[in-house]
Amino acid sequence: MTRSLAELIDSMLAGDKKSLAQLISLAENESSTLPEILEILQPHCGKSCRIGVTGPPGAGKSTLIDKLVTRIRDRGQSVGVIAVDPTSPLSGGAVLGDRVRMRRHYLDEGVFIRSMATRGSHGGLAKAVAAAVSLLDAFGTEVIIVETVGVGQTELSIAQIADILVLVLVPESGDDIQALKAGILEIADIIVVNKADREGAQRLVDEFRAVLAYGHGKTEPSVIPAQAVNDIGIEELYQEVDKRCKSC
Repeated sequence: MTRSLAELIDSMLAGDKKSLAQLISLAENESSTLPEILEILQPHCGKSCRIGVTGPPGAGKSTLIDKLVTRIRDRGQSVGVIAVDPTSPLSGGAVLGDRVRMRRHYLDEGVFIRSMATRGSHGGLAKAVAAAVSLLDAFGTEVIIVETVGVGQTELSIAQIADILVLVLVPESGDDIQALKAGILEIADIIVVNKADREGAQRLVDEFRAVLAYGHGKTEPSVIPAQAVNDIGIEELYQEVDKRCKSC
């Protein structure tokens, strides 16, 4: 390991956000030094609560995360957000829509937000996200939230590194059983039916509760109706996340 890299790691462990960002960039770019970096940082990991948030496009995940971050910060905990964005067809970089929605948190020293582009590679993405989560953990971040795009293989990969998996759906999702086929419902810890003021929302909540009450392989998931844009259901979501974090 070069002296500059060792200094970068030491600086990150001392609380320097710029060094953290540089190390995450190495993870994104699949640096050959990454395995060594993660091995060095391993003793510093294992203290954070890791939350995966997934669901179809348009479900309001970013707004919900924005509100959840506020609740977490109100309790004095530090937060890291890794937002997996679609890749821009022009630049090849992340569209950064999630960071725009969470812009009010940028000046908060207790919040770190990073967007990562899909770049058409789910396997590489999963490794980069896992590494970024480990880096945030070693940095001392108390709660780490990973937001992923859509419902598919990437989400199943994220579930492997998350302590808690939150699935966000909308009333229109009731006619779309792709989530069931993808296996997400089987591993979700919390299901949020967002935009619950829309027609069919309560029916979907009731259906999920009925289905999940039978044959679920672990603790029965919580089903929470919410209107993230109006801050409705967010406190209940926070309480449920906090309870599960404490039992991790």
